[in-house]
Amino acid sequence: MPNHDYACGWYFVTICTKDKRYSLGTVVGGDAHIAPHVELSNIGSVAEMYLKRIPGIDTYVVMPNHVHFIVSIATEGGPMWASAPTQTLGCLVRSFKTLSTKAAGQKLWQRGYYDHIVRCEADYLRIWQYMDENPVRWTEDEYYFE
Repeated sequence: MPNHDYACGWYFVTICTKDKRYSLGTVVGGDAHIAPHVELSNIGSVAEMYLKRIPGIDTYVVMPNHVHFIVSIATEGGPMWASAPTQTLGCLVRSFKTLSTKAAGQKLWQRGYYDHIVRCEADYLRIWQYMDENPVRWTEDEYYFE
């Protein structure tokens, strides 16, 4: 969003895998006994490990070919690997992509990412529900393909 200070606030972020490959895992379950969930691949486990390290991360979901997360960026702190007076959303995403790609030993992510500024509690709750239900609705997802 032009003229927005991405150094503080709440954000919903989506990052897709390179070429939207199903490299992070597989949606399994969905019968009467097991709810649909994502069974992570080794690469998906690497992505999850680095998602958990993001300062201010509130919640996340790893899907077969993308990740979603909600993060709060405060005015203190810095990138994951160094201290600095401030961090921006772009710096945070760049850090996550760089560290997880190096750990996986292959290019994982597409260029860019999608972000949405969380504007109020109702917006936050709607996003949280969307993320929570994402594995259940996988075949209806815009990133799903056969």
